Amino acid sequence: MKVLVIGTGAREHALCRSLSLDPDVTALHCAPGNAGIAEVAELHQVDALDGKAVAALAGRLEADLVVVGPEAPLVAGVADAVREAGIPVFGPSGQAAQLEGSKAFAKDVMAEAGVPTARSYVCTTAEEAAEALDAFGAPYVVKDDGLAAGKGVVVTDDLEAAKAHAAGCERVVIEEFLDGPEVSLFAITDGRTVVPLQPAQDFKRALDGDQGPNTGGMGAYSPLPWADPKLVEEVLETVLQPTVDELRRRGTPFSGLLYAGLAITSRGVRVIEFNARFGDPETQVVLARLKTPLAGVLLAAAKGTLDDLEPLRWSEDAAVTVVIASHNYPGTPRTGDPITGLDEVAAEDAPHAYVLHAGTKRDGDAIVSAGGRVLSVTATGEDLAAARERAYRAVARVRLDGSQHRTDIAAKAAGANQAEPAGESAEA
Repeated sequence: MKVLVIGTGAREHALCRSLSLDPDVTALHCAPGNAGIAEVAELHQVDALDGKAVAALAGRLEADLVVVGPEAPLVAGVADAVREAGIPVFGPSGQAAQLEGSKAFAKDVMAEAGVPTARSYVCTTAEEAAEALDAFGAPYVVKDDGLAAGKGVVVTDDLEAAKAHAAGCERVVIEEFLDGPEVSLFAITDGRTVVPLQPAQDFKRALDGDQGPNTGGMGAYSPLPWADPKLVEEVLETVLQPTVDELRRRGTPFSGLLYAGLAITSRGVRVIEFNARFGDPETQVVLARLKTPLAGVLLAAAKGTLDDLEPLRWSEDAAVTVVIASHNYPGTPRTGDPITGLDEVAAEDAPHAYVLHAGTKRDGDAIVSAGGRVLSVTATGEDLAAARERAYRAVARVRLDGSQHRTDIAAKAAGANQAEPAGESAEA
């Protein structure tokens, strides 16, 4: 089949890498893509938020499947435009994507479906926000109701900082703090059948030891040696399937990737948030472990035939990804710096370690930084310790002036089968 992937980040590079390894994929395209994706797919320019333009490009390429990566095009209804053109698309409708586009909408769906989540208030005035913050007390969890590119959540003990974040949002969700380690669980669904993937854990804070500001994610690992073996089955039964059933009941069936951000609290599993697409950087480690060819799975979801699919096959290996970010990230990043050492990783560390591009572009013969999160260095190994060692060995070969990365990704889990630091954080 011919496949078109929409997006520019490391998530899309991970998707393209897996699709490029699928023997059923005869042509792979990506729009707009990045410098790394160009090595495995043919790139095209398109406004990813323009559904008609994306559908027209898919038509010209005679694509058999379109995969919409980022959340903004999904919420903008790009998948709807592609479907209306008669082309199978992996990604929910604009209405169903409100599960990520509006946290208030997600809370309403969860309430109707009986899905366990944090108690919350939806506030539109400073007075309402102040009352909600007072009701829950510290630590304060304040979430922008809309999309915020991974930086819409503030978790703080500082009441004034919480009020300031609320004041900067048109509508805000304030909720109780959820204790316990966090888990990201993806599921592929066609609107009825739900096929969970393997769980992962990501790291939202910028600095080692879970210090510093929230980011879009600085690294991830899978599997979770400390998690209950029945976790996936429990989340499927109590979270994923009820949510998909409720959306179908409302007449807005959800087809695509349903991402549950979970807290494993002292009172059981609770949903922190839903996303309507693959998470970044968890996608990098989950797809590194998936042995089943990817294209057929995504096409089955797009066509409504997931119940005919064979059970997914997974590698026993572990995977770790470490994000290399630009100077000053998550503030305004410095861009345009040359990146070197990528050829060394390809020569010395492949196939166990490889580099997925996020914020990069080609400038003549050079590859330069073009965003906040620049690269995801991903590695596999027989266990987390081996995968981690390979990932950081490859990280050490990459040179980007002023760059930053965390040095403790998966450290606790690799060392003692313990969960990483607890506490609620921003969406991926």
